[in-house]
Amino acid sequence: MTQIERIFADRQHEIKGFLDRKVDAYNRPDFIENDPICIPHRFTCKQDVEIAGFFAAVLAWGQRKTIINKCNELIHRMEGSPFDFIKNHQASDLKSLLGFKHRTFNDTDLLYFVSFFRMHYARYDSLEEAFIPPTVNREFRTEYVDDFPVVPEDGAPSSPACYLGALTDSTFDIAQALNHFRTYFFSLPDYPLRTRKHISSPLQNSACKRLNMFLRWMVRRDDRGVDFGLWRRMVPSQLVCPCDVHVERVARTLGLIQRKQSDWKTACELTGNLRLLDADDPVKYDFALFGLGVEGEL
Repeated sequence: MTQIERIFADRQHEIKGFLDRKVDAYNRPDFIENDPICIPHRFTCKQDVEIAGFFAAVLAWGQRKTIINKCNELIHRMEGSPFDFIKNHQASDLKSLLGFKHRTFNDTDLLYFVSFFRMHYARYDSLEEAFIPPTVNREFRTEYVDDFPVVPEDGAPSSPACYLGALTDSTFDIAQALNHFRTYFFSLPDYPLRTRKHISSPLQNSACKRLNMFLRWMVRRDDRGVDFGLWRRMVPSQLVCPCDVHVERVARTLGLIQRKQSDWKTACELTGNLRLLDADDPVKYDFALFGLGVEGEL
């Protein structure tokens, strides 16, 4: 056991009390007005929340002010109604999306995202279905799942357990859900190769920060008015904590992370330690870790 691990073990009760107080301080609507989650909070329709939330999560890198401005620009290009635009747009309407860009995400990526959403919502009422592997949801259209796992472009899968072919029971974890989602997302025959970098998965040993953040928004449910809790087929105890630079820095200071890398195993290590503090809702501590990092308290 390292010195930091001993400190965490000895002070686990104290750390829990400290982080619980910070969760209470940051898990409130007045803290999120400058956070990308404010984008889906503009909507009440479930599908609008899902689509706007997904784009807000995928575009969430860089300064938060810039992220929010770009999300507002995108929604404006969709005439203020993402779901209606996705469902009812004509080919000529797509001209309004041309020229959109945020960092390495451009209009080529955006047009594919729109195509995927249109295909998915023609079949399902909720984006949640896109994260449910076919071995869990027997009604899922299995033609959208590869017979073999998606091998990452830069190497072998991080673990044999990540193979989609290994999913044989009626339960699943978030790694399985994320691996399946990436396969399904790129199931349309004309997807651009460049777009693959915008949807990560544990198969690539990515920490999947943006997708884990999106799942937190959709799955966690409390009475604080921040996370939406729209989805019921996943439960908060299954979630993995989003690992951005702020979360990682604070977590390492508190002894919640020992790994030097920033990858899927790091996210799982952090989440495992957070489950020692709250087994039912470990990802609620994302509020505390991120808030402490952004506010510079540590």
